[in-house]
Amino acid sequence: MAALSISLAFSVDSLKPTQSTKFGFSSSSHRYPLLYSCKSHRSNLRFAFPPSVSTATETGEENSKSTGNYAFLEESFRTGRFLSNDELEKLKTLEGFAYFQELESGSMWVRVMRHEEMDSTVHLLAESFGESMLLPSGYQSVLRFLIKQYLIERREVLPHAVTLVGFFRKKVDEFSDDGEEEAVMAGTVEVCLEKRGANASPPSPTPPKESPYICNMTVKEDLRRRGIGWHLLKASEELISQISPSKDVYLHCRMVDEAPFNMYKKAGYEVVKTDTVLVLLMLQRRKHLMRKKLLPLCTNPIVEMVGSDNELTSSANV
Repeated sequence: MAALSISLAFSVDSLKPTQSTKFGFSSSSHRYPLLYSCKSHRSNLRFAFPPSVSTATETGEENSKSTGNYAFLEESFRTGRFLSNDELEKLKTLEGFAYFQELESGSMWVRVMRHEEMDSTVHLLAESFGESMLLPSGYQSVLRFLIKQYLIERREVLPHAVTLVGFFRKKVDEFSDDGEEEAVMAGTVEVCLEKRGANASPPSPTPPKESPYICNMTVKEDLRRRGIGWHLLKASEELISQISPSKDVYLHCRMVDEAPFNMYKKAGYEVVKTDTVLVLLMLQRRKHLMRKKLLPLCTNPIVEMVGSDNELTSSANV
């Protein structure tokens, strides 16, 4: 179920079986680009070419020279467009970002979603939002299609917005003969870091586009009430503190979601604006826009433990 309001480029709240939806496609032909240097008279830029583009050299030695210090970029983090040095540094931060936390029932870690994890993330979001909107099972495939197109388009704005995924490994009893539990994808959240990564059509009340915005958070149904949602929120805030110069972070919470609202209040978020009743005429639920001012990032942050994830028993924001 959704703890934050829907923030896809289209309104999922208003998706009904009787409506027709226009599908928009985005080019993904440069999904696995290679990175080469390109100098400009104003600044040094680098462009991520698709692998089909021929280059002056085919040797790995020349490749490493042309990529300079940015050969660390994995294929799933390359964008297929011109990148400034500042953007490349942000991509480096995203690639190395990791948030780890021990929970009572196991351990979890959060990092940036990789390309090969997109289908699993789509399935998680579609399952959660379909449950929240009470969509007929036959429309799950339509919802998955729309969500995947959205995620593909959002990956093209890296490093200005990013999708994080959380993994959970259940704690094994020391007296058990079973081997170590396999880690599973437990949740996801999207973080818009600045204006260039802002969603084209965010839900109302509209947050400032130049400020970081957290949305599309969801936790796998059978892993709720373990603190996973809380730590997805904490991981998002930690990433924002590392990358964004703005310390005001925003999110939405539906008025009907009392438990998530209490969690956000506990985390330090305050209501700055609330939808009017007129949004009910558009078949949408009223939402709070909430804001928190992040503290400067310290070297050894104290992470508050939360024993349950009941704040996120409704599905998160898309």
